[in-house]
This record gives sequence, structure tokens and C-alpha cells, in this order.
Amino acid sequence: MTTLQLICTFKLLTSLTGVCFMKKLAALFSFILLCCAVCNGQIESIRKLKKQLPFIKDSLHYVDALNRLGMLLYENSIDSTFFYTERARSIAGRLQYAKGSAGAANNLGVVYDLKGNLQLALRYYNEAYIRYTAIHDTADAVEATMNIAMAYQEIGKDPKAKSSFKRAVSDGATLKRDSIMALVWYNYMMLYPADFAKDSILAYIGKAKQIAEKYKDKRVLLAIEQLTADNYIKNGQRDKGIALLQQAVFDAIKNNLYYLSLDMIIDLGDQFATTDPAKAVSYYKQALTIANEKKYRVYMESVSKKLFDFYTIKKDTANAFFYSKALLNLHDEQEKTDNNSSIDYIEYALKDQQLESAQLQSAYQLKFLFVSGFLLLLTIVAMAVLWRNVKQLRKTSGALRMQFEQTESTMEALEIMNKDYARLIKIVAHDLRNPISAIYTISGMLQPDEKLPADMKELMKLVQVSSKNSLDLINDLLETDFDQQQTLKIEELDLGELLGQCVNLLSFRAKDKNQQLTLTSDVPVKIMGDREKIWRVINNLVVNAIKFSPEGSPIRIESRKQADKVLITVTDTGLGIAAELQSKIFDPFTSAMRHGTQGEQPFGLGLYISKQIIESHGGKIWLESEPGKGTTFFVELPVTGS
Repeated sequence: MTTLQLICTFKLLTSLTGVCFMKKLAALFSFILLCCAVCNGQIESIRKLKKQLPFIKDSLHYVDALNRLGMLLYENSIDSTFFYTERARSIAGRLQYAKGSAGAANNLGVVYDLKGNLQLALRYYNEAYIRYTAIHDTADAVEATMNIAMAYQEIGKDPKAKSSFKRAVSDGATLKRDSIMALVWYNYMMLYPADFAKDSILAYIGKAKQIAEKYKDKRVLLAIEQLTADNYIKNGQRDKGIALLQQAVFDAIKNNLYYLSLDMIIDLGDQFATTDPAKAVSYYKQALTIANEKKYRVYMESVSKKLFDFYTIKKDTANAFFYSKALLNLHDEQEKTDNNSSIDYIEYALKDQQLESAQLQSAYQLKFLFVSGFLLLLTIVAMAVLWRNVKQLRKTSGALRMQFEQTESTMEALEIMNKDYARLIKIVAHDLRNPISAIYTISGMLQPDEKLPADMKELMKLVQVSSKNSLDLINDLLETDFDQQQTLKIEELDLGELLGQCVNLLSFRAKDKNQQLTLTSDVPVKIMGDREKIWRVINNLVVNAIKFSPEGSPIRIESRKQADKVLITVTDTGLGIAAELQSKIFDPFTSAMRHGTQGEQPFGLGLYISKQIIESHGGKIWLESEPGKGTTFFVELPVTGS
């Protein structure tokens, strides 16, 4: 490959990944500050933890050690971080150790963040936040919130990032041990300096510095020095800012905080890039030397790209070729490392989600089983009590009839009481039939599920058998026409023909009160519906009109087509319905029940059942009424075609 071809190839690569790469570098730098710098102390901590692991007997401490080791290792080997974190998550889940599960979720967020899958990173950061909040671990919840903010910033969702930073600041204000707040303020000011007033940013920097000094956190203190230096430079105090940056670099290297020093050295190079290119290159090369010595791949790529860009602008083809080749080599090495990794991170995340879904489904099924059993038991007890009361009532009624045969008024009272109680039994039985049917159906659906354990299948079978017995008992007691829940027998109906039949049949009943039924229909209309049930609705409305209209009054039945609907109206000139009763007229056993003009007995179910039938056909039913002048009932149904 020629020099020109190599440079062109790299330009294409960096044009696609450059912006995301720089954002990832900023996020990685924040993680380094949060956890630990790569230095001899960290390496020693890793070695010490690995030696201690086999000897940790307490399971909870073991989970904490795995999480800590995973976090220490992520900059050296993200696969190792994933390995230890997955073990910690598995053990914490078995032990129901909330803090361990939260720590593992946060580590997984870091893994996917550094792998570039920010949606999965947000998923696990958010899980960590929820778990920390549930156990009232405010400090770690603030850390998780900060991680969420930085992830949002990386994917360009700045409003959500700022909102998360503000929540972290608000929640952290009450912390007694507030060491995390130094880093929260640092990241917030570094990523969104425009959110802070020019005359107040030094005060916020001082606040972060005060917290870091309280906990003697050298890493954060040095990072804050860099932030302070940049602020000086931004506000026209360039010499002061440069001097502070140089001193911060010296202190970082002196304390073996090489990773931290790199960002500062690059910052110095950027400051001289336009004013003194030679000095800028010297700083970039110093950073590259440290990155190469310490094998900091992220910074090796970052600095090599800066040098490539610099020499490309200068049209120094030889040096541009050198750094483009170095970058392509780094890219190839990383790709080879990723390909050789035995871990499929996306597959793990998918299986993790599937496992959570399975656990939720199992918990739901168990709850459903308990609820079903409770309802079944309650139903059996209620039916037994009702059955015993019915038998007792029958015995009592028989005894009363034998004792008071000569007293007609007492006999009538007993008969009324028996009818009321029979109606109560029918109502209760009707209300119980639906939940018992649901239990029977669902238990029948769950029983063949191969995933159910054998003992649960047996329980489901018992539930199904018991619910079937209960249904049989209900059907024996229930002799009524509460059939609005039954399956509709849908067929094409000629509405005019159906209305004509209904009016003809009820004309004889209207003649008893010298009333005239008139039917008017503008055009033939076809609808899809259950003939018997639609007939029942029309019958109920016309019978009500007859019942509540005086002798000799007219009753009009009309049907009009309106676009894709048909409107049926039943109008009378009878008693009318008071405004305060109109909202209750479609309720079962409504308090709006009244006797007809000739004392006809109301039952309070006709309009309720009619409403159920019409709505089951996708229609509507309503009324308009004026007391003393009459009532009009409206029924709207969809038609089958034009």
C-alpha cells in the first residue's frame, strides 16, 4: 500500500469514528478519576485481591471483592472485568444481596460504555441506580446518576445529561460522606461549562476542590487544577493557566499518576497548537511516549490521531504516513483482540433480559395461582353459605305457610321475601360465573405448559376440576337470562325486516292500551349482528315505551342511515325521565326504576342488558327525555356496507 493510499484509508476511518472516540476518551478519563489511577498501587491492589479471593468465607464479602476486582481490571482487560462482574452478579442474585447486585449492574454499565454500546450501558446504569435507591445507598446512587449523565452526553442527549447531573447534585447535597461530589462537580463543569455563570465557576471549582482536599484525593485535586487552569486561559489569564497546567503535569508524574497526566499534557499541546506548533508537537510526543510505555491504548490512538492531523495539515507526508500506519496498526490489533475474545457481550445482555423476563413470568404465575386458589376457596365458601341459607329459608317458609295458612297477607309477604331472595341468589350466581369461568379457562390454558413443574401442573388440574364443579353448581342455581357475556352469533341482518317483525309482534300488546306503533325507515340497511340479541334490545325499548306511555298515545320507531352507521330511535309521549335519574337508567337494578302507567312491574335489568348488547356490537345507546313530555331512546350500530 502506498503512503497516499494509507493516509486516505485512515482519513476515512477517523471520519467515521473520530467524534465518538473523543467522547469515549472523556468518559474513560472520568472513570479513571472515579475508581483509581493506573499505577503501582492499583496493580498491587489487584494482586492482593486475587490472592485473598480463595480465602474469603463470607459470601457477601466475596461478592464485594469480585465487584472491586472487576472495577480495578477494566482498563487493563475489559473481558476480565466482565468475567468477575458476571460472577458477582450471579452469586448476588442467588443470595438476594441487593448491594452486590447493584455494584455488578454498575460494572456492567462501565463494560458496555467502554465497548461503545451506550443503550445497554444506560440500561445497567439505570438498574444500578434503582437498586442503590431501594437500599437507600445515596452515595452510590449519586455515582450511578453521574454515570447516566455522562452516557447521555456521549450519545448527544444533552438535555437528559444535564437533568441527570442536576439530580446528582441535588441528591448529593444531603450526603454526610460526600467524596463523590467532587467528581460530580468536576464532570459537570468539564462537560457543560456554559451552564455555569462566568463569575461563579471559580466558586464551584473551589467547592469541588474543598471536598477533594477533605478526603485527600490527589487524583481529583490534580484534575481540578487542570479545570482551573483552563478557566484561567479562557478568561484571558493564559500565562497563569499554562503555568498551573505545567505544575499539575509535574505533580501527576511525580506521584506516578501517568494516566491522569496524559490528559493534561494533551491539553498543553492543544493550547500551543495555534501559537507554537513545535511546542505543541513536543507535548503530543511526550504524551505518546508515556502512553506507549504504559500501553494506554486509548491515549495511544488519541495522540497518534492528533499528530496525524497536525502533519496532514502541514503536508508532511512522511510523518503523516508514519502516524497513520501506527493508528491502523492499533485499530487492527484492537479488532483482532475483539475477535479473539470468547465473550459475546450482546448475547449476554439478551440472555440477561430473557432471564429477568422468565423470573417475572414465574413470579406472576405463582401470584396468579395463589389468587386463583383464594378466589376459588372464597367462592366455594360463599356458595355453601348461600345454599345452606336457601335450604334454611325454604324450611322456614314452609313452616310459616303451615302456621299461617289462614292469613293471606302473611302468605303474600313470605312469597315476596322468597322472590327477593331468589333474585339475590341469581345475582350472586351471575356475578360469580364470570370469574369462575376465567379461572377454569386460564387453568386449562396453563395446564399443558411444558415449562410448569409437575407439582404446579397437578395444582392447575385441581384448580380446573374444582372450578368446573363450581360452574356446574352455579348453572344449577342460575335460571335467568343474564346472557350478555355469551358469544354473539354474528350474521347479516336486514334491519328493516327485523324492526318490522318486532313492531308486528308488539302491536298486540300496544292495543291493550289503545296505543299506535308506527315504523319509519328511509332506506334498506344491512348490519352484522346477533339476531336474537338485537331483537331483544328493540323489544326492550318498545315494551318500555308501551309501559310508560298513557293510553291512546303514539309510539314512533324510526331508522335512518348516517354514513357508515344506522340510527334507530324509539320515541314515546309518556312520563319522561327526570334529569337526575337519566345517568342511572342503564345501571343494573337501578334506583331509577318506576312502575308503568298501569302499574307494570319494573325489574331494572332490561336497559342494562340492552346497553351491554349494543356495545358488544360496536354501537352506542343513549336517551333524551323531558319529564311529562316523553322520552326518545337512540341506538347507533355500524352497517355492513354502503
